[in-house]
Amino acid sequence: MKYLKYISIPIMLFLIYFFFLRSPGQKEGRPAPDFSTELIDGTPFKLSELKGNYVLLDFWGSWCAPCRRDNPKLVRLHNEFKDSRFKNAEGFRIVTVALEKDNRRWEKAAQKDGFSWKHQIVTTAKVVLLSPIAQKFNVSEVPTKFLIDPEGNIIGVNQSYDELAAFLNERIM
Repeated sequence: MKYLKYISIPIMLFLIYFFFLRSPGQKEGRPAPDFSTELIDGTPFKLSELKGNYVLLDFWGSWCAPCRRDNPKLVRLHNEFKDSRFKNAEGFRIVTVALEKDNRRWEKAAQKDGFSWKHQIVTTAKVVLLSPIAQKFNVSEVPTKFLIDPEGNIIGVNQSYDELAAFLNERIM
């Protein structure tokens, strides 16, 4: 019983650090970490290929209720800005990264929620937040969103959909 106290304190400190004190993600103003992977259709993809566009990088999970509640807003944002021309960017792209334990459930969720954009990624890991792409961005919870500017820098973290729409509307030609 005495040893339990000595073991539980370091475990509690680690958990506090991991879940509460750790940065919620990459910081605004920093370059977005590049990564290489495959899209759901098997096409090779690098985040840096989208330079020149505003990019919303959205980490979500089919098992995540807040993510699923937000997905209709994400679809509306995509539909509103997918063909827009911007003053300083070629366009607006959404990249969704589904963090899953297996890669079967996300397909039904993405289909049901109306995802129609090309840049969809599924990454699997036994502990979903430890997937390689999530680790590059220090994702500690889902949903987590990063807005990336045409130069590849993070300019927004977890903005509301109204804030994202207002930002993009200000930059339409």
